[in-house]
Amino acid sequence: MSVAPLPTSTTLNPRYRSHRCADLRVADVGQPVKLAGWVFRRRDHGGVVFIDLRDASGLVQIVFKPTLLGTAGIDAITHTGLESVIQVKGTVLARGEGLTNPKLATGAIEIEVQRFEVLGLAQPLPYALEDDSVPEDLRLAYRFLDLRRDDVASTIQLRSDVIASIRKRMWGLGFREYQTPILTASSPEGARDFLVPSRLHPGKFYALPQAPQQFKQLFMVSGFDKYFQIAPCFRDEDARADRCPTDFYQLDLEMSFVEQDDVFRVAESVLGGVFEEFANWNGNGRKAAPQAITPAPWVRIAYDDALLKYSSDKPDLRCPLEIVDVSDIWANTEFQVFKNIVASGGVVRAIGVKGAGNMPRSWFDTIGKWAQESLGAPAAPGYITRKDGKFIGPLYKFLDGAQPFELFGRCGCAEGDVVFMVAGKEPAIHKILNPLRVRLGADCGLNEQNIYKFAWIVDFPMFEPRDDGKGYDFSHNPFSMPQGGLEALNTQDPLTIKATQYDLVCNGYELISGGIRNHLPEAMLKAFEIAGLPADMVKDKFRGMWKAFHLGAPPHGGCAAGLERVVMLLAESTMVREVVAFPMTQRGEDLLMGAPSVVDDKQLRELSIAVKLK
Repeated sequence: MSVAPLPTSTTLNPRYRSHRCADLRVADVGQPVKLAGWVFRRRDHGGVVFIDLRDASGLVQIVFKPTLLGTAGIDAITHTGLESVIQVKGTVLARGEGLTNPKLATGAIEIEVQRFEVLGLAQPLPYALEDDSVPEDLRLAYRFLDLRRDDVASTIQLRSDVIASIRKRMWGLGFREYQTPILTASSPEGARDFLVPSRLHPGKFYALPQAPQQFKQLFMVSGFDKYFQIAPCFRDEDARADRCPTDFYQLDLEMSFVEQDDVFRVAESVLGGVFEEFANWNGNGRKAAPQAITPAPWVRIAYDDALLKYSSDKPDLRCPLEIVDVSDIWANTEFQVFKNIVASGGVVRAIGVKGAGNMPRSWFDTIGKWAQESLGAPAAPGYITRKDGKFIGPLYKFLDGAQPFELFGRCGCAEGDVVFMVAGKEPAIHKILNPLRVRLGADCGLNEQNIYKFAWIVDFPMFEPRDDGKGYDFSHNPFSMPQGGLEALNTQDPLTIKATQYDLVCNGYELISGGIRNHLPEAMLKAFEIAGLPADMVKDKFRGMWKAFHLGAPPHGGCAAGLERVVMLLAESTMVREVVAFPMTQRGEDLLMGAPSVVDDKQLRELSIAVKLK
């Protein structure tokens, strides 16, 4: 049996098109063509109508002349709304001297129309596609129109190309792609589940998976050495600029008989290769600035060091500034504000900024106001500078003898530099220090440009104290193997146990999270016991893994990379919604399809559900 060839970009249906709009060139002059697309722009020059016709490939200029189409034809095309879909038949002509458009790939030719047909008439548009001031809610309500914009469409196409590149690289490393269920059981994994009621089992619910975590581990127990998936994940979360409020996709991978370094090498090969391939992506014809990439193997930073030096577990390493603890210096001064904070268990942290002593006084005031209004700092950051061999600044008068020299020396500062200081308790102080560090570096021209700086954050704490001070929660992934295994769980203070857990960060964003898994049933039970989950609950909520770990589980580990954040960085965007074809609003609403929506009573009765609003 013969197999029909797969269609390609040049395999066009002759009923509608002989060419794509942007494929025509001077070499095609004199050739008859048939094109189809959207009416993008229209210009009337004394009865001759010019239209920019757009399809997925780009634009070409179409000319409608009354000598060929008559008055009725010109009147018809003049009254055809913008964004209507038309088909034209005509001939490729060379544009006259001085009439070419160097901004268009087809700018040296135009199509003289002999016949045209309206395939899909557009009513008046709710907004002009080229209007950048349109409110986001209106754009999302007509997202299919928004996707016609070159910049939006090219970003979604970039996403497709990135996924294709990932798949190619994963297959090249010997991985196979397997799918995991979309309906599963609810389990206590950190975020809120989206629940799906069961019609056949009244009063019971499925859950949409927060991640394929348990299933990919079960693949390892099943003997599949290398798994990956471009996996949808569902979490009922509050929205952030770098996070979708309902669902997202990730590169999910897992391997058997591996250690941390093995996972790192795979991630560096795949993700590093993707960034090298698309680092200079120039969607929509924009010339992107050359982007460098830190070469693998990527630097590794212990979690505790990341919090101390950068006040973040996803530091932006393009900023060279590091945070220094100076609590001991201020504890021995008469400045009661800092002294009392240290005495009550708080800290004083400093950021030394090279050359900032030359900044105008107004800049220092601006930084202080910004820290209070935007970061919620209780007071403006204090600072001391050194000029002409003298220390000056609001806090200098509280330092004696060698203290200012010790302060500047510890921060690596000298003449012309400034040391900024913030006091408070952890973790609240990190919300001030992290953005302050990056802002100071940016304002003083210290931050590197046009580079993707990667780093692995390692040695995460296994547990953290609960907000109420009673017991412990998992600080990260509950399925990670504790460093030291079961012995550490049995003998160490929970807050001193480190997990074999790691994140990959780039330019201030977390791109990957992963770990070597806890595949020992006794250790799994003990870890959840410390986190307050009794054994019977663990065996019930994680029944698949509990059974599997008793029937031959290999050591295994892996990670997951958030696709939206990867594409966000490559597209130089700051909003995750810009790299999703049909995104939700920050409130988790689909303005195009009207979700979430009210369902009728019949549907609720079938599911044995009654709605009782708060």
